[in-house]
Amino acid sequence: MSLFTELNFFVPLTLVANILLAMMVIFLERKDPSSTWAWILVLFFIPLVGFILYLMFGRKLRKKHLFRWEGRKDIGIDNLIRYQKEAIQEDTFEFRINNAENYKDLIYMHLKTNNAVLTQDNRVKIFDDGANKFEALLNDIESAKDHIHIQYYIFRIDDLGTRIVNALIKKAKQGVKIRLLYDEMGSRNVKKRHFKKLLAVGGEVEVFFPSIFPLVNPRLNFRNHRKIVVIDGRVGYIGGFNVGDEYLGLQKKFGYWRDTHMRIEGSAVHPLQTRFLLDWNQACEQQKMGYSDRYFPAIPEKGDAGLQIVSSGPDSDWEQIKIGYLKLINMAQKYIYIQTPYFIPDASFLDAIKIAALSGIDVRIMIPNKPDHMFVYWATYSYVGQLLRAGAKVYIYEKGFIHAKTIVIDDEASTVGTANIDVRSFSLNFEVNAFIYDCPISHQLAEIFEKDMFDCTELTLEIYQNRSNLIKFKESISRLLTPIL
Repeated sequence: MSLFTELNFFVPLTLVANILLAMMVIFLERKDPSSTWAWILVLFFIPLVGFILYLMFGRKLRKKHLFRWEGRKDIGIDNLIRYQKEAIQEDTFEFRINNAENYKDLIYMHLKTNNAVLTQDNRVKIFDDGANKFEALLNDIESAKDHIHIQYYIFRIDDLGTRIVNALIKKAKQGVKIRLLYDEMGSRNVKKRHFKKLLAVGGEVEVFFPSIFPLVNPRLNFRNHRKIVVIDGRVGYIGGFNVGDEYLGLQKKFGYWRDTHMRIEGSAVHPLQTRFLLDWNQACEQQKMGYSDRYFPAIPEKGDAGLQIVSSGPDSDWEQIKIGYLKLINMAQKYIYIQTPYFIPDASFLDAIKIAALSGIDVRIMIPNKPDHMFVYWATYSYVGQLLRAGAKVYIYEKGFIHAKTIVIDDEASTVGTANIDVRSFSLNFEVNAFIYDCPISHQLAEIFEKDMFDCTELTLEIYQNRSNLIKFKESISRLLTPIL
């Protein structure tokens, strides 16, 4: 068969395949319209490559039975959720936290969409520095008596990662049960063989959504971005820090790493434990975890902070963390402080921020000056430019790289977790955030924001309007790609 004949056969076949795939995107996948048009353009302008890219990045996730854990009924969580929803609806719920009742609509929404119980007995420590966070974590690992559950999107086997693994090995030798879960894409240079010493002493290691074959992963676009540690069912960690030397500010490319993380003692540790068990059982093919009292011990009251642990991901249609963000923003009366490494909002989020700013609320957004993803950075720059026109204030963090994912409103309510303000965190990644109903903690987070402002340059509307044509070009190209970033 001649080359000309082969091309005559191949080209129409490729065209038909692209037409069929485009029809599937439109009629079956039911994507957001902007994402649909973006993928149709990719399919028709780069037919063969576009087809492969769609298979890797474009398809929706099959959701049925993705996360299952029969132990839910054993811890009585369903009854507690039912009681809290009914009590809030009937206005009989006992709010023991100052001002928490002002946010009962938000609390109820999280109960309804995410089964996120409200706990009101927590003690929280905020970390805004990696060295302090990991020192506390290593101390808690050293103090563990029964089990350590540890889950990170990125877990590097560098100096910090090795210190943590060695600490886990030591505890495993003492009889503490160790389970470690990492995401394959986030930790792409890490293999199970790197944990052979931990495995040899009884530790267990699992990988979230691993590849079927090398470089072949049909679920490549859906990553577990959560960072959770639970120790003895009594101490929990949640926030933005992964495990790697760069999170200690030791990588020259980024310099100082500014992130926000929380250490929790109190009943909110149990929802964190439940989230870990669900993720572990999804990743684990053999030794799935069932209910045990050891994972959910009775916890004496440690404090008076109110928390809801809220998860989201492509296994749900609700985008629970995003709508939680929106509800927080809509409830603000005085100010909204946002820190995020990526600001690529969808239309609903962008409108909410614009409305707040145009209503006279003090809206401040802090983003990094050191990009770790170039297209994402310039898309971020384009969106914050729109907000300047509405009266929001934008600050560019100059000291290093800001990776914190926090929103604070009115010194009363706040959220800290793993979800960025972008399409990927809202609808593609598996994320987890703590929503906090506590004036002292929210005030502390606001003070951290204001302290960070001293390490920022304010991006004014005048500066933005005078940006170069090259920057405008980068923004335009990057913004076109935002539906598929």
